[in-house]
Amino acid sequence: MTVFLLAHWLDIVTTILGLLYIWLEYRASLWLWLVGFIMQALGIVLYYQKGLYADCAMEFYYLAMTVYGYWRWVHGGKSKQALPIRHFPRLLVLPWLLLVGVIWAVIYWLLVAFTNSNVPLADSFTTALSLVGIWALAHKYLEQWFIWIAVDVVTCVLYFYKDIPFKASLYALYVVIAVMGYMKWRRMMEGSTRAR
Repeated sequence: MTVFLLAHWLDIVTTILGLLYIWLEYRASLWLWLVGFIMQALGIVLYYQKGLYADCAMEFYYLAMTVYGYWRWVHGGKSKQALPIRHFPRLLVLPWLLLVGVIWAVIYWLLVAFTNSNVPLADSFTTALSLVGIWALAHKYLEQWFIWIAVDVVTCVLYFYKDIPFKASLYALYVVIAVMGYMKWRRMMEGSTRAR
């Protein structure tokens, strides 16, 4: 048991932080950005060790987005006030889908051409879609939950395949929490709209 725990300690710690992160996101708590920063910093090491190079690179983007997301949530609303939960603008859907497709193709090519990744299709897909997901979260768009559901399902399968069982289980739980988070954020958004 000790050998297993020593071999998976980074997986376990990032999983615990991930649970805290998703709970804070569910509650729309500003603290999610601090927990996310720590989780991403440790994730860089974990994913590099496991050969998930796109996920590893993604963690650097996430680190920057935690700073940006914190700033947006605090100062991104009208008159520099706290940002409210709102809908993803329809005008952005097609451009963002095209961008995801291009990023997916580029990352896939990079993984095939320059790494020994044996899961380039799934690794590049979750990375490309996560770029939009974290951006949508930083802008407090309700529909960010749909993005995370897609990412979480694929990531869960990928991580079980790559022998990262704790994180894989976490992503399975993320799917459930994302569905619940969408419903909670929708109620919060509707409640704040009625209060105006």
